Amino acid sequence: MTTTTKRLNLRFVALAIGMFAIGTDSFVVAGILPSIAKDLDTDVPTSAELITAYALAYAILSPVVATLAAQVSRKVLLIGGLLVFIAGNVGTGLAPTFEVAMAFRVVAALGGAMFTPTSAGAVVALAGPEKRATALSILFGGLSAATALGSPIGTAISGVTDWRGTMMFVAGVGALALVAVLIGLPAIPRPPAVTFGQRLSPLADARITVTLLLLLVAYSGLFTLYTYISQVFRPATDGNGTTLAWLLFAWGAAAVVGNMFAGRLTDRFGNRIVINTAGTIAVIVFATTPWSSRHQVAAFVAVMIWGACGWAMLVPIQHRLVGANPAASQLSISLSSSANYIGVSLAPVIGAFLLDHVVGADHLGYPAAGIIVAGLLIGELSHLLIRRRARSGTDDAPGGTSAPSPTLAERR
Repeated sequence: MTTTTKRLNLRFVALAIGMFAIGTDSFVVAGILPSIAKDLDTDVPTSAELITAYALAYAILSPVVATLAAQVSRKVLLIGGLLVFIAGNVGTGLAPTFEVAMAFRVVAALGGAMFTPTSAGAVVALAGPEKRATALSILFGGLSAATALGSPIGTAISGVTDWRGTMMFVAGVGALALVAVLIGLPAIPRPPAVTFGQRLSPLADARITVTLLLLLVAYSGLFTLYTYISQVFRPATDGNGTTLAWLLFAWGAAAVVGNMFAGRLTDRFGNRIVINTAGTIAVIVFATTPWSSRHQVAAFVAVMIWGACGWAMLVPIQHRLVGANPAASQLSISLSSSANYIGVSLAPVIGAFLLDHVVGADHLGYPAAGIIVAGLLIGELSHLLIRRRARSGTDDAPGGTSAPSPTLAERR
């Protein structure tokens, strides 16, 4: 490995640490909801609104920040994003009331919305075409590591101290990323400006809009159960924070594996088969949670299968977005992040309604499975729209040109 390559990899690792912090912040709250509810004198479903506030604010603010800050130095935006993120988590950890904690969750989301898209653009600019895939894999490796390590570590810290200690841990990781970016990252060229309207332009294509709806609905179902994982699997964990942390670790480790193999499986079998197979297995796992949540071994098996299948759906959905209209692929992938976070933000609200009016925690897997099924049906509609357009040969690209027709794998 050359000196230049080592230097580049260290720069990417600096950004990956930031992604680890932001990813941990996204997932860790689900594991500490009981502690938050007890300390802030509220119930678990209400505490879950902290997840909604963070995810919804992130989804809305990401394209807005990208548009408004187009002329700001990339390094300044990365540093500013981390500072805002750290402040949001410290503020959350010190919040005297639930309402104050909610406000600081929005602040933390603003920091994440400033950092994440900018970091992805930064690695592309620094790496060059020949090392772009490696750079992105290092960057998003930080996000994957957050599901496998960040969330369970944060949950374990909550068991030793309380939920406030967990938020300080997240802020501390953000501070580490800040130091790494300050020291290790050079100036980064600004990308061409893209207007807010241009960022939303792929929504005019029904194929892309329906595929984004698949992502939103499916991940609403997947995270309805994840949000209340401490409640659903309480019989298996016996309310023990350490056991719950290990359960989250198993979920996260399996998610990394599922995400890792999803690309190869999609290249071989096509996105339709991978989406439907992974989604169907997740539905079966959710439908059996009334039994698996009562037994510790069964609980670990269930969350590992669920984690692998849930994250295995993300890559083929993005593959479908790219194949639907390759000319708009970058903007479509950007919108997929917002759709994903909107789905995650809806999950606590949906789960709270279901727990209050429909089912107990031990049967939450049933309606969550139904939501995933609805997502899969929407996915079939997007598949039909893509095939119909491909047959008619009218895959329009921006500017009135004809985009390349989808390959056989993209149509499947």
